[in-house]
Amino acid sequence: MLQPACQPPKAGSQRLEEENALNDITVTAGPYIFKGRLETELAPKTSAAFLKVLPYDSQIVHVRWSGEGVWVPLGETDFEVGYENHTSHPAPGHVILYPGGISETEILLAYGGVDFSSKMGQLAGNHFITLTEGLENLPALGKLVLWEGAQAIRFELTAG
Repeated sequence: MLQPACQPPKAGSQRLEEENALNDITVTAGPYIFKGRLETELAPKTSAAFLKVLPYDSQIVHVRWSGEGVWVPLGETDFEVGYENHTSHPAPGHVILYPGGISETEILLAYGGVDFSSKMGQLAGNHFITLTEGLENLPALGKLVLWEGAQAIRFELTAG
């Protein structure tokens, strides 16, 4: 039976919902919960590499050189990705992965203005997660990490 032209086929709709569910991320940082999405079209290799390590638990500390951001130091971790959808100026709520090279590998979450840098100079990271809910809590998270120190962070696929 043909479906009306204005509606996509049900199988396609179901597949699209399943694909979107794989892109939905929950980030718990300190006492705050944020919802977001993986940027699978703009940063497919970085997103795929990060999906392999989920759920991911670590600690965030305040950035030293970059402005209003918190980061997860990853040392020599190699996600085996190059640059894609890279930026030196992530917007608040953007999460970037610096794949290593000049400085150590890291994940950075911008809560305000960021000029992504290290003591060696300006860097660029792959924007691979965009937070979409809880953004009003980003400044409070930044202040908490700045004044009270390292906080737990967890990245996981959003349930259900």
